[in-house]
Amino acid sequence: MRQYKKLSNFILSHNCSPFEIIDKVDELYPNPKCELVFNSNYELLVAVILSAQCTDKRVNMVTPALFAAFPTIAQLADAKIEEVLSYIRSVSYPNSKATHLVSMAKRVMEVYGGEIPNTREE
Repeated sequence: MRQYKKLSNFILSHNCSPFEIIDKVDELYPNPKCELVFNSNYELLVAVILSAQCTDKRVNMVTPALFAAFPTIAQLADAKIEEVLSYIRSVSYPNSKATHLVSMAKRVMEVYGGEIPNTREE
């Protein structure tokens, strides 16, 4: 909780950019632990999208079957929204998330050649 207060005070007392806030978070939390289960940047990105307004536990329950059906970003980009929806129905806002997942995958294929960017600049 002490780190949270430091971060809040920093944000409130500085006119900072989003990148400065991210740098401060990195400083205050140098070794963060993620509860989401993933094996690649692709899987992490999908899990993070699914985690909005949903528990990590629930996300970890649905992602194994989702990744078995769509093991690559190219396969997710080619998927029909209804297909994706059938795997994520138990997460919050599944219709919206299915649409966003397919759109994200298409954008990564078109703009980044199928590779998830590794840096903020990308």
